[in-house]
Amino acid sequence: MFIGSFKYSVDAKGRISIPSIFKKYVNESANETFVMTRGIVQCIDIYPQDFWKEEVLTRVNQLDDFDPEESAFKRMLFELAAEYKLDSQSRLLVPKNLLEFAGIEREVFILGQNKKIEIWNPELYETQKKENTKPFAEIAKQIMQKKPK
Repeated sequence: MFIGSFKYSVDAKGRISIPSIFKKYVNESANETFVMTRGIVQCIDIYPQDFWKEEVLTRVNQLDDFDPEESAFKRMLFELAAEYKLDSQSRLLVPKNLLEFAGIEREVFILGQNKKIEIWNPELYETQKKENTKPFAEIAKQIMQKKPK
């Protein structure tokens, strides 16, 4: 499980380091390979390859290509998607189009989101937090009272 947050730099080639604590939660079956795509907000979602295949693609494959909204979602999800393996220094090369989508230049805010990692422009992350005007206690009550699926 990916938890915690970190601030790192993006190198000149567009590589970011994956926090070492996150590496221990990546299954061997992922083969140190990650799938990156746009997040549902202006960030980059990074999934270990095994989770992407078993969980994300399983759900995406159930979508109806003849439903315009579902088809549009698939196009947006896959348009910027990329698959990369960690290099010898535990860095991921993030494609330029994803960095541009997320507004990332020199610094990144890396956020563990349980089964995925989010990569943010630190300023955009702070703006996103401020836009959420509900107190955490209210959100927790609303969300955590839902019955599990």
